[in-house]
Amino acid sequence: MTQPVKLISVDVGGTIGEADGPGLTMQLTAASPLPADQARAVMRGRLHTQPAITDALAAELADALGIEPADFPRDLPAAPLTLYPYALDALQQLAGIAPVVTLSNVTCVDADTEGLRQRLAPWVTDLFPSCTLGYAKPNPQAFLTVAERHGVPPASMIHIGDDWTCDVLGALEAGAVPVWISKDQPIPDTAPTVGRQHVHMAATLADAAALVRTLNTHQGTTP
Repeated sequence: MTQPVKLISVDVGGTIGEADGPGLTMQLTAASPLPADQARAVMRGRLHTQPAITDALAAELADALGIEPADFPRDLPAAPLTLYPYALDALQQLAGIAPVVTLSNVTCVDADTEGLRQRLAPWVTDLFPSCTLGYAKPNPQAFLTVAERHGVPPASMIHIGDDWTCDVLGALEAGAVPVWISKDQPIPDTAPTVGRQHVHMAATLADAAALVRTLNTHQGTTP
């Protein structure tokens, strides 16, 4: 870190908890004949940034994903999120360092923003689901918009997440500082040199909280 931490954004699924059952993205990925990574990339650009699913959008996505329009799931309930046992304690620790917000890729079907806001209060002060933000990670504009709304430079923003492409590479391109929840996985062999040099790694969100405190302390600030 070259600047004191002024804002911490945290991914949701896979970082603070896991969905109990398949959400819309997972169901569409399973239904599509496209490779999973390709199907998810299609949805990041066309589905995760939309505040509502219209008939026209469903037809467009069905065509892009190679499925029949009639097979597009409609009227699905939100997949419930189970928080990891350490999540709230870790968020409390992070909130003692800087304001904490969520920044997640999620469909409007699965967002449940107000429910999540209540569950994460008072440690998380704002939520930025892609379906209302209008940008999905790894688009750097997602990170830049969050930083701008909080009036902080991207270089003073730490983003914590478990997806290498969306959370790490996206944050790096935006000029933010990524902390990768690696779950003890190695850095991908295809990772560019810049990613290897500038990413911080932690096995869980609890470990990330301790790491961020250390990073901030090294700036000579008082958390």
